[in-house]
Amino acid sequence: MGKCANDLMHNIPIWTLQTKATIHTFAHLHITKHLHIHTFAHLHIHKAFAHSHIRTFAHFLSICTFTHLHIHKAFAHSLPMTYELQHTDGSARAGLITTDHGQIHTPIFMPVGTLGSVKGVHLREIKDDINAEIILGNTYHLYLRPGLDILERAGGLHKFNGFDRPMLTDSGGFQVFSLSGIRKLSEEGCEFRSHIDGSKHFFSPERVMDIERTIGADIMMAFDECPPGTADYAYARKSLDLTHGWMKRCWKRFHETEPKYGYKQALFPIVQGCVYKDLRQESAKFMSDFGAEGYAIGGLAVGEPAEKMYEMIEVVNDILPTDRPRYLMGVGTPVNILEGIERGVDMFDCVMPTRNGRNACLFTAEGIINMRNAKWADCFEPVDPMAHCFADVQYTKAYLHHLFKAKELLAMQIASIHNLSFYLWLVREARKQILANNFGPWKREMVVKLSRKL
Repeated sequence: MGKCANDLMHNIPIWTLQTKATIHTFAHLHITKHLHIHTFAHLHIHKAFAHSHIRTFAHFLSICTFTHLHIHKAFAHSLPMTYELQHTDGSARAGLITTDHGQIHTPIFMPVGTLGSVKGVHLREIKDDINAEIILGNTYHLYLRPGLDILERAGGLHKFNGFDRPMLTDSGGFQVFSLSGIRKLSEEGCEFRSHIDGSKHFFSPERVMDIERTIGADIMMAFDECPPGTADYAYARKSLDLTHGWMKRCWKRFHETEPKYGYKQALFPIVQGCVYKDLRQESAKFMSDFGAEGYAIGGLAVGEPAEKMYEMIEVVNDILPTDRPRYLMGVGTPVNILEGIERGVDMFDCVMPTRNGRNACLFTAEGIINMRNAKWADCFEPVDPMAHCFADVQYTKAYLHHLFKAKELLAMQIASIHNLSFYLWLVREARKQILANNFGPWKREMVVKLSRKL
C-alpha cells in the first residue's frame, strides 16, 4: 500500500497537500495482516488511476471512497469472527461476537462439553431449554476418544454431536497440568500417557493446532502450560517462557493451515503468569501483539485466593485490547462470574453447574440449596419459582430430594439442567443491567444472595 501511494504521487498531478494526506491516510488502513486484501486494493487503485478520464480531486476522492468500501468488505469477510463492543458500565461490558455458526451475546457462560456432550443433558435441552449460545469441547479428550479419524470422517465436531451453534475447544493445556504425574514438558512440547490405557502421546504446538483444525470448533485455544496457583516465581517464570514460545509456534502453524469444513476458525492466545503482577503484565502485552480475534486469561482458579484472582484479572484487562473479547478460563462460581464481569471479562466456562448438580447442589438467585437435606423432604414448592427452565416448575423440591436419596439418575439430570439454566440467566441478566447502567448496584445485591446457604 505504501508503494501504491508513492506511485500515485509520482505519476499523477497532486494539486494540494490535502490530496497527499488523503492518499497517505488511505494507504495506511489497519489491514496489514491481510496481504491478499492489500494486493486487491493495490491493483484496484492502479487500474483506476490508469484511466485518463481522472481529472479532478473530487473524482479521485470518489474512487478512494469506493475502494475503501471494497477493502473493508473484503477485510470483514476474511475475519474468522468479529466482536462488537455495544455498551460499557464501568469496566463491565456488553458485546456481540459473530461466528459462522451464529452470534454470541456477551457476557456469556459456556457449558462444558468435554467429550462433545454436556454431561447428563440432551442436545435439545441445551438448545431449547438452557439456550446455550456456545459450548466447549476439549482437545485432549476428543483426541483420545473418539479420535481424529472419526471426527474428520463425521465432518467435524458440529456434525458429530449435532450442535449447530458456535463451539470452542480448549487446547489440552489444563489437562496436561492435571496429568502432572504422567507427563514430561520440554520446549518441543509435552509427552504424556493416556489416562485411559497408558499409551504414550506427544503434543507440540503444531500438533495441537492440527488437532483443533480437525475438531473444527469456531474458536481454538493456543497450547499453553498452566502452572499451579501456588507456584513460586522461578517456576512461573520458566512456565511463562514456555507458553510464549509455544504461542509463537501456534500462531505460525495456525496461519499455515486452513479450516477443513468450509467455515472459519479463530485462535485465542492465553495469558499466563500465575499470581505475579509483572509476569501477567508481560504476558498480556506479549499476547496482545499478535492482534488475535480474542484473548483468554488462563491459570486462575487453580488454588490461589479469590482476591488474588480478581487482582490478576484487573492487571491483565488493563492491557488487553478493548475491542476484543476476553475469556476467563475455568471460572467458576456465580459470584466469581459477577466479579469477573465487573472487571471486564466477557466469556466464562466451568464444570461447576453440572458437577455440583450431580452432587445435589442447586444454585439459585436466593442462595445455594443442598437437595439432600431433610428439610426439603416435604417441601412441595417448585424446584425454583423463577422458572429458568421447564424442570424448575415441572418438579417439586420434595420430589427432587426423593430422587437424590434414591440415587436415581434423573435427579442428576434435573439438577444439571437447572444449574446451567441459572448460569445462563445470570449472565443474561448481567447484560441487561449493563445496558441499563445499573450493573454495580445489582451485582452488589446479587453477591450477598448468591453466597447464602438455604
